[in-house]
Amino acid sequence: MSDDPGSSAPSGSLEGRIALITGASRGIGYHAAKAFAAAGAHVIAVARTTGGLEELDDEITAGGGSATLVPLDLTDYDGIDRLGGAIHERWGKLDIFFANAGLLGSLSPLGHIQPKEWDQVIAVNVTANWRLIRSLDPLLRASDAGRVTVMSSGAAHNCRPFWGPYSVSKAAVVALARTYAGEVEKTPIRVVLVNPGPMRTAMRAKAMPGEDPMSLAHPAELAPHLIEIASPDFDKTGVLFDFLTKSFLEFQAPR
Repeated sequence: MSDDPGSSAPSGSLEGRIALITGASRGIGYHAAKAFAAAGAHVIAVARTTGGLEELDDEITAGGGSATLVPLDLTDYDGIDRLGGAIHERWGKLDIFFANAGLLGSLSPLGHIQPKEWDQVIAVNVTANWRLIRSLDPLLRASDAGRVTVMSSGAAHNCRPFWGPYSVSKAAVVALARTYAGEVEKTPIRVVLVNPGPMRTAMRAKAMPGEDPMSLAHPAELAPHLIEIASPDFDKTGVLFDFLTKSFLEFQAPR
């Protein structure tokens, strides 16, 4: 891709790790997969779009990395269970899970949203991530340093009008990740939420069609931070990484 500025991911920092990335056929997931592979991880790339996965595989292979392609609709929950079983059979563990895939849904007043649209956003953004955690948890526990990164959004907190399905789903994902972080706190698993902020992706272009995409950060710029969070020596958990401020934020419980 000609507009890709590349990433400064430290080569070898994920050497020998097994990393599963959802939504890997484009955008943040695509560039994260390339960077993880360049850093030494074997990437399990999950997406609905076979063509995008094949393009990703070509780039990873050209860079000397390796990947396993998994064309999968994340609403195929039985398929998610089979994926966990297949990873167990082949590797016996999973070191990294990057829960990146998501749907924007319609930008519309709550009363105008069709139930089918609402259900689809919740199915992909929330239920699929719960099913993935359910399927992958034993594999992450088998790792010496399981790392889970969950894509959040400012929409989870600012709750802008007309963004209902997406905002609600992202708020639920934050609760899901924080709950899981608490449950695995005494294990080697670490769970971090990431807010990428406005970024040059197809989802952002759909939400903000009048915006100049070249004024936004490229997904490849986030990749080095994702590698840091996924590395075995990273020890924070239950926190939010904010890409705009390049800082980790603690969640404060209400008094």
